[in-house]
Amino acid sequence: MHGPLGEVTGTDPATLAELIGNQRTEHRVPHRLACQVVGVSESWFYKWRDKPTTAREIRRGRLAEAITGIFEDSGGTYGSPKVWLLLVRAGWRVSVNTVARLMAELGLAGRRVRHRRGLTRPGKRPAAPDFLRRDFTADAPDQVWCGDMTEITTGEGKLYLATVIDLFSRRLLGYAMGERHDAELVVASLNMAAATRGGDVRGVIFHSDRGSEYQSRRFQRACRRLGVTQSMGRVGSCFDNAVSEAFNSVLKVEYVYRHTFATRTEARLRIVTWITSFYNTRRLHSVCGYQSPIDYEHDHRASSALELAA
Repeated sequence: MHGPLGEVTGTDPATLAELIGNQRTEHRVPHRLACQVVGVSESWFYKWRDKPTTAREIRRGRLAEAITGIFEDSGGTYGSPKVWLLLVRAGWRVSVNTVARLMAELGLAGRRVRHRRGLTRPGKRPAAPDFLRRDFTADAPDQVWCGDMTEITTGEGKLYLATVIDLFSRRLLGYAMGERHDAELVVASLNMAAATRGGDVRGVIFHSDRGSEYQSRRFQRACRRLGVTQSMGRVGSCFDNAVSEAFNSVLKVEYVYRHTFATRTEARLRIVTWITSFYNTRRLHSVCGYQSPIDYEHDHRASSALELAA
């Protein structure tokens, strides 16, 4: 017999008894035949069918609902560690191993990493020095930003995205999308980041790869106008711009690969919505103590204000 009765390995007794009972209700399969298929006796079935629901089973059902809710709220991207952390914050007393086991039983699996093809085309101008040397940490907002470009496939063709990220909080400060990956796009993303921070960003270090867009006169002029100092990693080394590379991976794996975009306009709108309603405001980041970037910055400002008042 094919169908749901064929996949019962590891199913708890109460759930299996319910499954057998549903076969007669939904498919007119007699209890005796259903019991034979799954390898249990009729007496076993009637025992578990009529057994009162225990407090443990009720709790387990509620836990499964909570886990499913958190997983779906993340867009189907959180693995058991982040789901467990949110459960604990919500007041649950449960181990991460229990969460992992329940997620496996429910068929809930987090994101799978895919590798992307880079867009970097080295420029011909002298590159800026590398001020970071793979140290992607910052003690406060607006000390160091990083940026990169990536491409998104749509029904109309490629859409290119330029980003600016604050290394302190991993907050996406600026972004711009267009049909071509050129200097205009990276300048637009830098200008948006400056506007997000109120306009005065003098002293910020901006780190990128050695792509021709970032070595262009237009981008260099934009940096000088804003008082931003450029920093660049080596050609062909993704590790020299690891934070931007990581964001591109998160965007692709957690959102883009899970959707199709008929037009570039649709892709723009939906990606911006994901950035503003999930990535910056709700997505948990390990570097932020498993807070969202904006919550992490709010806590930093609050603690800084308390230190000044002390």
